[in-house]
Amino acid sequence: MADFDWPWQYKFPPFFTIQPNIETRKKQLEAWCSLVLEYQRHTKQYALDVTEAQSSELFYNKQLNRNLTWKDKSRRSCTLIWRTYAEWGKIIYNWIVSKSMTNTVCTLYELTSGEDSEGQEFHGLDKDVLIQALKTLESERKAELIDFDGSEGVKFF
Repeated sequence: MADFDWPWQYKFPPFFTIQPNIETRKKQLEAWCSLVLEYQRHTKQYALDVTEAQSSELFYNKQLNRNLTWKDKSRRSCTLIWRTYAEWGKIIYNWIVSKSMTNTVCTLYELTSGEDSEGQEFHGLDKDVLIQALKTLESERKAELIDFDGSEGVKFF
């Protein structure tokens, strides 16, 4: 995996301190949102453990010896998505069609961890995000989630 290209704000100490001016804070929070989503996308991580994240390079800049201070300490983890569930569904479905796999059944594991999907953007996709994406396809009648012999799968139409 290539090195992450940190934005200029990451090297700017005030970026790690909540700004008192409302307009400046709004821009700061937008920059943080973009940074977190791009970093998670780059590292293919779909969940964020807030406790662990405080010491990660994402929220702790060793060169500046600065780290982000969390306001809400009761939150521990969250799901991060940089595409809507519908967008993920469309990407998966387009791949299924390109592989002539309509009218077939795949396990959820095959979709996100199988050899056939290696190199695809959805390879390694978080299971909860995958299920939500497949539900969007289900609502469009392009797929049906199924449970067989304790395995979860999907049939594409």
